[in-house]
Amino acid sequence: MNSIDLNGRCAVVTGGAAGIGLAIARRFVASGARVAIWDLDEKAARDAATSLGAQSLAVVTDVTQEDSVQAATQATVKACGAIDILVCSAGIAGPNVPTVDYTTEDWHKVFDVNVHGLFYCNRAVARAMMARDYGRIINIASIAGKDGNPNAPAYSASKAAVIGLTKSLGKELAKTGIRVNCVTPAAARTAIFDQMTPQHIEFMLSKIPMGRFCEVDEIAAMVAWLASEDCAFSTGAVFDLSGGRAVY
Repeated sequence: MNSIDLNGRCAVVTGGAAGIGLAIARRFVASGARVAIWDLDEKAARDAATSLGAQSLAVVTDVTQEDSVQAATQATVKACGAIDILVCSAGIAGPNVPTVDYTTEDWHKVFDVNVHGLFYCNRAVARAMMARDYGRIINIASIAGKDGNPNAPAYSASKAAVIGLTKSLGKELAKTGIRVNCVTPAAARTAIFDQMTPQHIEFMLSKIPMGRFCEVDEIAAMVAWLASEDCAFSTGAVFDLSGGRAVY
């Protein structure tokens, strides 16, 4: 593992109790940061924080609720003194069905977590960062947000929205000390696969020139650099993690 200096920084990782979020939290702790795990699952959040040691804390958060996000922001600032880094990793896949068969209820569920929740977190934490004129925000999008996966209309559209929001906020804060970027991984084998059909999983694998899924630690490695002071002249940018799938 290459060394990334995050000593003395406080990071928030939404959906940090498992999967990509937990891998990022581990990398942050290894890099010297204190990490607040924001997750809806209280037990999982506390178990994750315990596994990470004294440099972590669990903050039960429902990202789909503005009041919950605001309370989590205040609690984290109180515990850590400030929030230097935000990683929005919380997300759901939704069902794998054609757009013409997709229910309005499922569409709203996906957007409530993947877009509205991410917006609430970006907005609340950006406000806190602006008071100190420093911060790093990294949003977890997806290659599906660039390419569009068939039979995943809400997921694809929601991740495209994450890319658009990242670009917008990055430009708004470009003259401050805050950098806002996103990553677009190909699929990584995490619990989110439980929401997908075997056929959809096989489709995603078939599109990756490297012939394998992304490892969560590979995502964490890129995010750790984006969270560091070294990431100084990139903002509103989209960083590829697709194993060669991306064409732009």
